[in-house]
Amino acid sequence: MIIEKGKVVSVLYELRLADGSDELIEQVNENRPLQYLQGHGNLLPKFEANLEGLTVGDTFDFVLKSDDAYGPVTKEAIVDVPISVFEIDGKIDEELLTIGNVIPMMDNQGNRFNGKVLEVTLDNVKMDFNHPLAGADLHFKGRILDIREATPEELMHGHIHQASSGCGCGSGCSCSTEVSESDEADSCGCGCGCN
Repeated sequence: MIIEKGKVVSVLYELRLADGSDELIEQVNENRPLQYLQGHGNLLPKFEANLEGLTVGDTFDFVLKSDDAYGPVTKEAIVDVPISVFEIDGKIDEELLTIGNVIPMMDNQGNRFNGKVLEVTLDNVKMDFNHPLAGADLHFKGRILDIREATPEELMHGHIHQASSGCGCGSGCSCSTEVSESDEADSCGCGCGCN
C-alpha cells in the first residue's frame, strides 16, 4: 500500500532547523508516532507531498523552505495589545508578562493564538503572533511505520479517530476523546466539534 489521499499514515521523524545549527525542534518516535489522514489538510501541504507515494519502511529526508512551511515572519503579526486585556480582578500579573513568555490568547471569534511577549509598557504589551517556526527552513528526516485504509467516518470528518488520548486532528483544538456539552449531537465525539 502506498501513501495517497485518504490513507491513514503513521510516521516517525526528527525535525531540525535547516539553518546550519541543526537544532532539534521535535522528535517523534515509535512509541508515539504521528498519525494523520493524508490529503485532508491536517499537516503542512508540502510535508504531505513529500510523503506521497512512499510505502511502509521507506525513509525520507527533505527540507521545506519557510514559504512552504510556516511562512515568513510578518510585521502584521507583531501587535500592541492594551495592557488592560491582562487584568484579572483589577490587577496585572507581572510574572505572566515576562519578556519571552508565550501566552495563549483568543480573539472575538473564539480563535486561539499563542503570542510571545516582546515588550511591556505602561499601556501596552507588544506581542508576536507569528508561528514560532515562521521564517525557518525545516529539515525532516524519518521513516514510514504504517499505512492503512481510513474508515468512512475518518474520511467524512477529515481526520483520524483514535481510541486513546486525542483525535489527531492536528488543528490545535486541544481535542479529547470525550464529548463535551458544547459538541453537537452528531459530533464525531472527539471533542473538536466536527460533524
